[in-house]
Amino acid sequence: MNRSMFALDDKVALVTGSARGLGLAIARGLASQGAHVLVNGRDPRAVQAACTLIEDEGGRVTGVVCDIADEPALHDALEPWWHGEAAIDILVNNVGIRDRRGMFDFMLEDVRRMLDVNVVAPFGLSRAVARRLIDLQRPGRIINITSIAGLIANRGDAAYTAAKGALGAMTRAMAAELGTHGITVNAVAPGFFATEQNARLADDVKVAEHLQRRTSLGRWGQPAEIAGAVAFLASDAASYVTGETLAVDGGYLTHF
Repeated sequence: MNRSMFALDDKVALVTGSARGLGLAIARGLASQGAHVLVNGRDPRAVQAACTLIEDEGGRVTGVVCDIADEPALHDALEPWWHGEAAIDILVNNVGIRDRRGMFDFMLEDVRRMLDVNVVAPFGLSRAVARRLIDLQRPGRIINITSIAGLIANRGDAAYTAAKGALGAMTRAMAAELGTHGITVNAVAPGFFATEQNARLADDVKVAEHLQRRTSLGRWGQPAEIAGAVAFLASDAASYVTGETLAVDGGYLTHF
């Protein structure tokens, strides 16, 4: 990735849920642009493996092992960034849980858990990061990883669609509130990406045929293909962009 336009030197970027999958691809992309990346996950071994990979690629990285839905633990894990001149300049709310079931198949407690991880936790973390930047009178970037499921709907996916729709609405609301402080808030909505989590679906011929019909590019996205969109929104190149959702879906939303 060309570094001239999207340079992030001297910036600190926290990417939640970045030990694997799209989060790891995003973390690697931001590190390649010069950011000091905070890699987050619950599994210490996975976080360490991700950190080692980024270090081997020449990036600056620190592991942050915690569950973002555990607010006290998260605050403690980020302790070095709440003091002095230190701050998180770029927050990527990537972590989320997926549960494909129809609306009548959920216990309400399951719905609450999905909203807690996908919406409430990002809200709290965004607020904490924004408050710190405002105190220091520094600009910043908040980027929410939503989903095309937050923009369209299908049967058998009620709770996840509701959660990602809420995250998209939160993006617009925070953009309106934080703009006067020089903090932009945007979202990236991925389509079908061939991550480890989607390995079974990625090997399904019927799904491949569906994507060939339903996307402009006719294929699955590869994790590295999301990194450029996030790097753009995190950089000065997007300094006048806020409240927007950028779909990275191979043209899925352009078809009907």
